[in-house]
Amino acid sequence: MSATPQVAPSPPVLKNPYAYNSTDVEQPPRSFGGMLRRIGPGMILSASIVGSGELIATTTLGAEVGYVALWVIIISCLIKPVVQSELGRYTIATGETGLAGFNQVPGPRLKVNWIVWMWAAMVLLTMFQIGAMFGGVAQVLNQLMPTISVNMWVPALALITLALLLSGGYERVEKLATIKVGLFTMLTFLCALMLVGRPEFFSWTQLSKGLTFDLPPQGLASAVAVFGITGVGAAELFMYPYWCVEKGYARYTGPKEVDGWRDRALGWVNVMNLDILASMVVYTVATVAFYLLGAGILHSQGLVPAAKDMIPVLSKMYTQTLGGWSVWLFYLGAIATLYGTIFAATAANSRVYADMVRLLGVFPADDYAARVRWRNGFVCVLIVIPVGLFYWAQSPVWMVKLGGMAQASMLPVIAVGTLFLRFRKTPQEVRPGLITTVGLIGASLVIWAALVYSFMAQRA
Repeated sequence: MSATPQVAPSPPVLKNPYAYNSTDVEQPPRSFGGMLRRIGPGMILSASIVGSGELIATTTLGAEVGYVALWVIIISCLIKPVVQSELGRYTIATGETGLAGFNQVPGPRLKVNWIVWMWAAMVLLTMFQIGAMFGGVAQVLNQLMPTISVNMWVPALALITLALLLSGGYERVEKLATIKVGLFTMLTFLCALMLVGRPEFFSWTQLSKGLTFDLPPQGLASAVAVFGITGVGAAELFMYPYWCVEKGYARYTGPKEVDGWRDRALGWVNVMNLDILASMVVYTVATVAFYLLGAGILHSQGLVPAAKDMIPVLSKMYTQTLGGWSVWLFYLGAIATLYGTIFAATAANSRVYADMVRLLGVFPADDYAARVRWRNGFVCVLIVIPVGLFYWAQSPVWMVKLGGMAQASMLPVIAVGTLFLRFRKTPQEVRPGLITTVGLIGASLVIWAALVYSFMAQRA
């Protein structure tokens, strides 16, 4: 009697979060508690934000100029979420990714349009920031284990990152990001609160000077970089619609042909706006706290983070408020913050690059397996490039500033593209009201004004 032939199991079918059809339609939660349980993309974005921008660039600006540039931090954190919300609204209403939306903006094209190519170039420059974070984490680990050099830690961290990103999807990114953001934000906020009670480092008079819209020329480069990457930076504005897609906001809304589309779309937009608000509170608190610590402690002592002493200098923000014992808290927090940003930013950028390949016509929109293959390939590329840049530059502070200036230059382009989507491509039924539209126009004008101001100041 012959044996029954064994049939090889079929490979698992990948669930396509980018599908926009009637099969996944879901009603949005209406209660505050129900909405709160469905947030998440903003926490991933916060993990990207509360990293090189806050720990390195923001504290460096405070160390360079003192309290005087606090207004830059506040404006940077508060105005860009309006643009972020409109990009998310477009994605939820249409099911199209952010890059696909920007690809419709009129202008020169080479298979894809000028904004898509500018985004690709900007991200390559932000690889300097990611390289800086690899270097920052390696510096911390070197402080903990001096027998292993910084240059040896960097490739080890790269391999760990590859293993984590290639083995997990959205849920893993969201969980790790939420834990990282919550812990270090609370610790840094505690340090900033204790700073208020130290007159040698803080006074309300000094703080008030930070709201006078003044800026010393010697801090201009850092201020431009900080404006580009604190709050929701240009890179994060491109990332956010993809996390909204993978969370399910667009998929649950479904196409317009399904009854109740408008109410579902507006309901999921409300959930998204709560997500944006929650993340804005988190990263604004963290950013202001980092700046106050840099301005109060580092500036008062003439300490500015530099290439090889960046971590020892930054650790003084903790040790001189909480005590010498807290250096270990700072080390752990710095590892979580910088490494979490590497993780979240690489996860997002790999998704957007894969989408760019799709827009170039390499694979069809419904081929999710191809999208995942390209995404994983870009994960590898986006880890290797920053590591190489770190070995070349060996200066995390300078690397972060360069990436920040690239993002700042991209912000006006994003503002123009977002206004185009608002008035020309977002379905009429779910467009924002007058107040939100005025806020979007106002935010765009502020972004342009900031770029012009920095350009004129550099020429003066």
